[in-house]
Formats: sequence, structure tokens, C-alpha cells
Amino acid sequence: MRTPTSVNLKNSKLYLNRELSWLEFNRRVLAQARDPGVPLLERLFYLCVASSNMDEFFEIRVAGLKQQADYDSTAHGPDLLNPAEQLQRISTVAHALVDEQYAILNDALMPALAREGIQILLSKTWTKKQNDWIKSYFNRELLPVLSPVSLDPAHPFPQVLNKSLNFIISLEGKDAFGRNSGLAIVQAPRALPRVVQLPASCATHPHDFVMLSSIIFHHARDLFPGMRVIGCYQFRVTRNADLTVQEDEGGDLMHMIEGKLTTRRFASAVRLEVQADCPLDLASYLMNKFDLHENDVYLVGGPVNLSRMMAILPMVKRPDLKFPVFEPAVTAKLKDDANLFEVIRKGDVLLHQPFQSFFPVVELLQQAALDPDVLVIKQTLYRTGNDSSIVDALVKAAHEGKEVTVVIELRARFDEEENIEVANELQEAGAHVSYGVVGHKTHAKMILIVRREGRQLKRYVHLGTGNYHARTARQYTDFGLFSTDLALTEDVQKVFQQLTAMGKPGKLKKILQAPFTLHKALLEKIERETVNAGKGRPARIIAKLNALTEPSLIEALYRASKAGVRIDLIVRGTCCLRPGIKGISENIHVRSIIGRFLEHSRLYYFHNNGEFELYASSADWMERNLFRRVETAFPIEDRRMKQKVLQEGLLDYLADNTQSWILQSDGSYKRSTPGNGKARTAQTALLKQYTG
Repeated sequence: MRTPTSVNLKNSKLYLNRELSWLEFNRRVLAQARDPGVPLLERLFYLCVASSNMDEFFEIRVAGLKQQADYDSTAHGPDLLNPAEQLQRISTVAHALVDEQYAILNDALMPALAREGIQILLSKTWTKKQNDWIKSYFNRELLPVLSPVSLDPAHPFPQVLNKSLNFIISLEGKDAFGRNSGLAIVQAPRALPRVVQLPASCATHPHDFVMLSSIIFHHARDLFPGMRVIGCYQFRVTRNADLTVQEDEGGDLMHMIEGKLTTRRFASAVRLEVQADCPLDLASYLMNKFDLHENDVYLVGGPVNLSRMMAILPMVKRPDLKFPVFEPAVTAKLKDDANLFEVIRKGDVLLHQPFQSFFPVVELLQQAALDPDVLVIKQTLYRTGNDSSIVDALVKAAHEGKEVTVVIELRARFDEEENIEVANELQEAGAHVSYGVVGHKTHAKMILIVRREGRQLKRYVHLGTGNYHARTARQYTDFGLFSTDLALTEDVQKVFQQLTAMGKPGKLKKILQAPFTLHKALLEKIERETVNAGKGRPARIIAKLNALTEPSLIEALYRASKAGVRIDLIVRGTCCLRPGIKGISENIHVRSIIGRFLEHSRLYYFHNNGEFELYASSADWMERNLFRRVETAFPIEDRRMKQKVLQEGLLDYLADNTQSWILQSDGSYKRSTPGNGKARTAQTALLKQYTG
């Protein structure tokens, strides 16, 4: 029996900073863009994703820290860094990452793309034919919609939209009114394509592209006839995009969010990106206009709207430069002509996406919409995507006279506008729409269908770890469970009752629910493993998460490690736990998997003295998920299914030695290599297993 020594587990040195840990995650994404083993166009995709990730990081995380710093807040996490200290460290790391982004673009991707006949042409390389076509394009498509603004007392500095493409232009000479302010601003409307493909008639390569920024730069003089353009430089400002809605003030939540969406575009600035060769005086002028500091300015060696280069991907038909296309497998018993109610009634059905098709979820709702015996359909929606077949099925069900209740999370970040449209569409169809619980986002993934079978009403449920979103179901790894289990379906009904009504529906039998029982249950299960290890019994914890930040869970894991529990954590993104500290976390190993698919499933495994428990969940181990969201964790109980989820969702990933990154005690990550052993890649193996 091991007796853990007394250690202060709240010591700030035991915790990694949340924001810096997230930046390390984005560094791993960026590494995919540099990796020559990744198909070339996929490398461009990863570069764009890393840039988009950074945008959101500044819009939300940095914006929040800036607000705290402006009010001289001394708030801090378990690492004890205050907002000002975090902003300083973020700036150092983020500047290095942005420099790396453009180094990868200019030194690696652009030359590699050019060798494949995919050229992003600079204006100095345009041929006469290309010049003529681009000039015609400018006059036809751009000149009528561009609105240059000269800066003078009658033309103040314009409002600049969040993340929009803009130019600051220095001028000489006088116009027809004798004016010469010396400076002008040109804003590129969002509707304009940021990447323009040249037609075959003037292209010199199979795929020739020109950035919108290059076209405007080259024709800037045409916007100011009679004036001399001295310089033209791109810039982009990132603004605070977090929506703060005071739900307790009453009123319609949808209308409040609609109002906030308008102000988001012009909220306070948090970052300024400027073309690298922009003169210092102009960069300083912009910095002061946006009330920013030097640490907030990023000089970039390429398009300031880097993520917009993703538009190239669908325009280049080169399957040899992309990941191989695959068709998700469909379980034989869920084939197209199957009555899914009959199938599920015979026993639980488990899906592992994207290796298995998401379509049975859609098919179940479509069958329910037309089934005269189906009386009620209830569903949560967090993100659905445009033209959702899920929403179409719910609308059809409402038109068919079913009682359709949908809990839509209007505050799903950056999907607010889309979710408002979905809510309106469902309400117009006659569905009952609610927005969940004040003060708590509804993040649980649930469907409940009530069907009359003979003299009885039977409940069918689907519970998942991922959103009801057909597109991301092909890109994210997730698990979903169909079941008619009496206790499980009763639990789901009770959770829906909480979301749409008021009262205390009673204790749940199988589901662990945030914000009520999930956190406490996790602590108890970790403690049980700790006690078992202390008694010399086998003890193990495996968890797969998107993020781990909640301090009391981290403390509990430290205590378990000290007692001898073997702990393996697969954490895709932010992890505030420091592994490998002698005497504290040496039994904890943390890895992150970055591959073709975004690892999205949340799985919790507890050895339980040989009678292992396995939960699938919508919840990460973060404060927001455990205390400020409605989340569910549901048990996988069928013996074969438990083994399947354990193997495919956890053990295969622990054996991955090519796409896994191992967290070091200092917060950095080291990529795994096969060495002299056999290369193992979990995602590739699962693709082969399911789709061949």
C-alpha cells in the first residue's frame, strides 16, 4: 500500500495557463501545414484553419483578458497569472506563431503549389493578357462597389468592420476641389471574393489565382484619378466578438441576441494586422485610431485575411493533392430500407463517426416524421449548419401534426444568426421552440421520440457526443447511441422537462448531468480509483476530452496519480494539468491527437476494480461545461459496445505513434515517432477497418 505524501496541490506551479496551452494546440495544427507527409492542399487547409483559430482566440479569449486588464482586474486562474501578465505572454507566443504561419506560406506552400501548377500570382508577374483581363475585372466587378474615403475634416476615419480587408493609402496632389488630405481608406466589401481564378484564356498554369488584395493594390490609382498614389497597404482589425446578454433582465432572448449581433461588427479592437512593409508612421497612425498598443500590432508577410485562401481548395480539382475520398460505412442492420424503430427496439445501436455514417440519425427523424404512430419528437440543437436535413425532418414532422419540441441554443458562438433562422423556421412550421435555461447553455445532444405501440407508449432516444450537423459529422470523431432502455429514455425525458418547463423532475438513474451531478460523480469515480490503488488493487483512468481546465478535477487526478493510479488523458486542445512531475503526476500521461479528423468525442473510462465503467459525453472537463451548461454523460453498458468504444475511442489512440503529441511538464508538446517500431495511426486504421 502506498501512502501519498502531503503536497500542496493548489500550488500555482502545478498548473499550465489556459491561454498559453491553447496557443500550443494551435501550434500543433500549424505543424500539419508544414508536414510534407500531409497532402499539399490539405496543408493549405491546415494553414487556413490555424489562422481562423487565431482569429477566434483574439475575438474571445484575448478580448476578455483585455476587458479585465482595462479594469485593473487581478483575477487569475490556478496558475496565478493576472490578465496583464497573460496578455504579455500571449503577445510573445502569438507573434512567433503568426511569423511561422507566413513563413510556411511563403517558403513551403507557395513553392510547392507552384510546382503542381497552382500559382498565386503577384502583380509584378502578370503577363499583358493577365493585366488586361484583371483590369477589365476591376472596372466591371470592383470599381462600382468600392468606396474610397479620403481622410479630412469632412470625412472622418470610417468604421471598420471586424476582420474585414482594408487598405490605407498615402496620396500626393490635389483633387478637383483643391483637397489633399494625404491619406485615404479603402474597404473591400465582404461580398467580394478574396481569391479570383484567372480564366484559361489568360492563365499560364493549370490553376492561376490572384488575391483580391493584389488587384486593389495594383489599381489603387484608378480610385483616385489625378492623384499620385505613394503607398497602398493592407490592414485588418480584429474586434471583441463575445456576446454578453443579460438574460435576467427579461425580454425575448432572440431579440436581445439579434441586437448584439449588430454591435459585434464594431466592438472594441483587440488586434491590428498590417502589411509588413507598411511604413512605421502609417502603422502607428492605425494603431492609435484603434486605441491599441505595440503588442497588439502584427506585421504580416502576405494576405492579412489568410484564412480566406481556403477558397482555393474547391476550385482545384486535384484529388491526388487531398486526402483520399471515403464513404462512411453503414451498419448492415441500418440499411436504407430498414425500419429503424424495429432495429432499435431489438437492441442498442452504436455509431462511430465519421467512420460510420451519420445518416441513420437523419433517417430516424425522417421515418418518425411520416410514421402515424409517432406522437412526439424532442431534440436539442446546438449547431446544425445551412440547409440542414435534420431541421427539414423536424419541419416535416410538425407539418404532419406531431408534437415537435426543439431546444435551440441561440448562444452557440458564431452560429447565433444561423440558429435564429432555424428557430424562426421551426416556429413557422408549428414546432414548440425554447432556448433552454437562463444562465446555462444547452450543450447536451439528445433526441427523444415517443411512439404508440399497441396499448403502450414507447420511448426511443439518440444520445451523442457531437452536434446534429451533417457536414461536421464527416469531419469530427464522435459516438452516438440509439436506445430504448427504460431507465435511459426516462432520464432523457426528465432532462427535456427541465429544459422546457420548471420544477424538479427527480433524480436521474443512469445519465450524469451538468450542472447537477456530473462534476460530483467524476470526483467520486476518481476517488474510487484512488482508494483502490491505495489498497493495492489495479486502478486506471482514461479520459478523452477536448479540454481539461477545471481545478478540482485536476487536483483529484494529482491525488490519484500520487496513490499509484495509472492515468492516460487524450486531450485535443487546452490542458492545464502538468504531467510527469515526480511524486505528483508521474503516473499521468497526456497526449493530443491532431490528424485528418477533428477529435471531438468525450469518453470517460474508470477501471472500477475490473468492472469497468465507460461514459460518452457532450462535456469537457472545464468549468463552463460542468457548472454553466446543460450537459449529459451517458453510460455504454452493452458488453460488446463497451469493448468497442474502449478499443476504438481510447486504446487505439493510446497506441498512435504518428499523429500523437505528448505533453511535457513545461507545457510544450513533443510529437511521437514510430522509431524502429511499426507506425500506428488511429484514424487511418479506423478508416481502413470501416471503409477499406
